[in-house]
Amino acid sequence: MSTPIRTFVLALLAAGLAAPGSAQDISGDELRSLDGQVQEIKSDVLNIASELSNLEERLLYPSNTQIAVFVSMAEDEAFRLDALQIEINGEMATHHIYSFQELEALQKGGVQRVYTGNIVTGDHELRVTMMGKLKSGKDFSLSDTFGFAKGVKPKALGITLAGPGLGASGIQVGDW
Repeated sequence: MSTPIRTFVLALLAAGLAAPGSAQDISGDELRSLDGQVQEIKSDVLNIASELSNLEERLLYPSNTQIAVFVSMAEDEAFRLDALQIEINGEMATHHIYSFQELEALQKGGVQRVYTGNIVTGDHELRVTMMGKLKSGKDFSLSDTFGFAKGVKPKALGITLAGPGLGASGIQVGDW
C-alpha cells in the first residue's frame, strides 16, 4: 500500500475509534435542546407547506373565475350510487366512481366536493349523469342538464341525487 493511502486509512480508523467517545460526551440537556430545534423546524416546514397550498389554490383558481360543485344524496335513498359524471358547457369536468365508504358517507348526510375549476362569467350549462343500482338490483342511469349563471364572485353549486322519482330525473341542482 502506498504511503498516502496508508495514511488516509489510518486517519479513518482513528476517526472511527474516536467517534463513539465523542458521541457519549453529548449531555442530555444538549440532546433535548437539539430535539426542540428539530421539532421547531418541522413545525415551520408544515406551516410553509400549508401556506404554499393556499397560495397554489388562489393562483390556480382565482375567486373571480372559481366554481365548486358539491354532491349530496336526498334523505332516505336506498339506491346505490356507482358513478357520477359532470360536464360543463359540453366538456368533461369530472368523473367519479364511488367506493363503499364514500357511498356510506353520502347516505348518512355527507357532502362531497367533486369539482373545483375555472369558468368565465356568464351563462353556462351543467350536465349531470349518475349511474347506480336500484334496491331491486336493476341498473339505472339518469342524466339531466341545468343552466346556471356565473357572476364575478366564486360560484358554488350543489347537486342532490335521488333514485328515479325525485323530480323528472332524480337530480336537483341549486346554488350553495
